[in-house]
Amino acid sequence: MSAARKVAIVTGASSGLGREFALQIDRGEALDELWVIARRKERLSELRALCKTPVRPLPMDLVAEGSLDALSELLERERPSVRLLVCAAGFGKIGSYADVRREEAARMIELNCRAAVETTLRVLPYMERGARILEISSTSAFQPFQQLSVYAASKAFLLRYSRALRWELFPRGVHVTAVCPYWIKDTEFIPEAQRTKAPGAVRSFPFASRAETVARRALRDSAHNFAVSTPGPVCTLHRLIAKVIPGGLLQLGWEGLRRI
Repeated sequence: MSAARKVAIVTGASSGLGREFALQIDRGEALDELWVIARRKERLSELRALCKTPVRPLPMDLVAEGSLDALSELLERERPSVRLLVCAAGFGKIGSYADVRREEAARMIELNCRAAVETTLRVLPYMERGARILEISSTSAFQPFQQLSVYAASKAFLLRYSRALRWELFPRGVHVTAVCPYWIKDTEFIPEAQRTKAPGAVRSFPFASRAETVARRALRDSAHNFAVSTPGPVCTLHRLIAKVIPGGLLQLGWEGLRRI
């Protein structure tokens, strides 16, 4: 009987951090195939020319009806050994409760929370000892953030889920890392945020990281089996501060910082 093909799966792989994870996994992992998931098929297809590992584009919207069923059917049919799963699909909107439309808030919860959990649960049966899961959370998970309330709450959910799942998977030897980066300048999040006309919206993103650095450090931390990866000095400092300063005081500090 032939051995199962070794694959990595990256969601949100058409741009930004997800795309960078796909590129770095291609360079650093010995795999038979790289499965990349996002809505934009043409962006996924571009990765074929950039990767030495065979790339399988899987164009799908993870919150659309039937998309995750299609992923499950593919996994059941091919029965690969999934060595890496990176749940990088997600999005955020900046603004108060009155600025973010109800549909946008619902989609944030659906994509950032439910889709990440469902994708993880559907892939887990095909992961063996030594496999790794990276759930892409955010430094916003460490405290409440006004003007980012739904986004930050969705990332706090993902952080807590990752840490609990990590314990549950210890007997199987599958490692889970929650990745909590600070602002990333070369993704679609900041340009989208800067287009908003909402009063009081964040306009300045000092010390923002780059996707290449975040992905490289996150993969390194995952390889060392870290429970939480803070791939940069700002998010590392924030994580430490949030352990000792009450959330209300941190919110007061954020109120000043976001007006800069």
